[in-house]
Amino acid sequence: MVNRTALILRYKKPAIQWINEADPVKDGDFEETQQAWIRMNFKNLFESELEGWYTDPDLWPKPLTLKLFHKWFDTEFHTVIIDTVDKPLFDDGL
Repeated sequence: MVNRTALILRYKKPAIQWINEADPVKDGDFEETQQAWIRMNFKNLFESELEGWYTDPDLWPKPLTLKLFHKWFDTEFHTVIIDTVDKPLFDDGL
């Protein structure tokens, strides 16, 4: 946990069209890399989300599989995060 809030801008059709026309790039490799990262890290992500609601693992669904992770969560990768707060970043979970 950090002392920030995230806002995700979801691009609509006009923005996507402009981006693709300005710089037509194929992102197939990026998609494969993302999915590989999720396969390697889904369990830690899943456990972290569940622990945010209930700290007792006995209450969590069993087993925590990649298939269940995809059933419960959509994922999005973002290559840019802009910090608009003029204050130091700190971990408020400690």
